[in-house]
Amino acid sequence: MAKVLIIVGSIILFAGLVMLFFGDKLNWLGKLPGDVLIEREHFKFYFPITTMLLVSLILTLAVRLFQRWF
Repeated sequence: MAKVLIIVGSIILFAGLVMLFFGDKLNWLGKLPGDVLIEREHFKFYFPITTMLLVSLILTLAVRLFQRWF
């Protein structure tokens, strides 16, 4: 369990560093074609379908590569 926590913590640290240093270059993430945004007078609904699919694909590839190495 300790190894899993170290790995998950390292991934979170890496993601935080990427957001810290490259956050201004990743502003397109969440505004992709296919993301649903409905704005009314007192209502705002946002459902990032395409962004979720992209993040899921990247995480799936990362996990599969990790499984092959270990």
